[in-house]
Amino acid sequence: MTQALKNLPQINKENFQKDLIGWFEVEQRILPWRQDQDPYKVWVSEIMLQQTRVDTVIPYFNRFVEEFPTIEALSEADEDKVLKAWEGLGYYSRVRNLQAAVREVHEKYEGKVPDNLKEISALKGVGPYTAGAVLSIAYGVPEPAVDGNVMRVFSRILSIWEDIAKVSTRKIFEEAVRELISHENPSYFNQALMELGALICTPTSPSCLLCPVREHCHAFHEGTQHELPIKTKNKKQKAVQLAAVVIKDEKGRTVIHKRPESGLLANMWEFPNMEINLPFIDEREQLKSFLSETYDLEVETGDMVGKIEHVFSHLIWNINVYEAKLKRVPQEMNEIRIVTKGEIAEYAFPVSHQKMLKQFVFSEE
Repeated sequence: MTQALKNLPQINKENFQKDLIGWFEVEQRILPWRQDQDPYKVWVSEIMLQQTRVDTVIPYFNRFVEEFPTIEALSEADEDKVLKAWEGLGYYSRVRNLQAAVREVHEKYEGKVPDNLKEISALKGVGPYTAGAVLSIAYGVPEPAVDGNVMRVFSRILSIWEDIAKVSTRKIFEEAVRELISHENPSYFNQALMELGALICTPTSPSCLLCPVREHCHAFHEGTQHELPIKTKNKKQKAVQLAAVVIKDEKGRTVIHKRPESGLLANMWEFPNMEINLPFIDEREQLKSFLSETYDLEVETGDMVGKIEHVFSHLIWNINVYEAKLKRVPQEMNEIRIVTKGEIAEYAFPVSHQKMLKQFVFSEE
């Protein structure tokens, strides 16, 4: 035990495990990834659940494992189809990393998800939390799986007044979980902590009177549950002004563009757009010049037809949406496609451009 843990309040380990796991056995939610302990399904669910609510994930998970039911199926799938299956969940680097890691598992480990910390942690996109979750839930390895829920629960139970926004603080929580985790049932122990944080020990209004481990909770006894955890606020989001254009040709087909292979929303499809850096110059003229220089597209720009706002964790897109008529098809299409309404449904769009698709393309139907 480290000095940091020695300085924390002590609790009865066996009773804590018994109360926590006993509650989970009775109260756990019925979720599709809990139907079996398939390491692949556990892995997919944990990647999907990062920064995404359970209710949102459920239909995505069901569709995803139906389309890609095995390691082999996902490893051999076309990336565009994988992105389409993920469309709307956001944070698309998650699924690109997942597919890259799955391909490594397929090639290097004969399709079996590694059951040890060294090998699973070396896979792309698999951090300490995901590794701990898969190892404990699927393989019964007593490895910590520390996410925001777990840090919140343990900050209150053990009265930890360290800033959970700091990377270095995670080590304290990992050590605490490692000290208290059940070696007989690490799967239920870790899942119970996550469930407790999601349902009972919530950020702003913890339901302490319903908590199965309140007898062990130092914050509850000291009346400090509303002060914990300590978390510094994120930096203010940067606002970015964009202009996008829905371009139609004489047949009613729509022009779409593929984003670069790296960076934000890599390899997703979108309507041509640009950042507006010259606010005092007509946006339509800026768009016209941009489309000509970047894509060799000659268009007749029309009126602004609407506005879209999309919020990321670090920035906000404010998008003015214009309509335009395609006057000339470029000689080199490169990453440009001109598609029908039927064809456009096969392409994966980020949420902001899905909004445009629904409002300014499909709204005419």
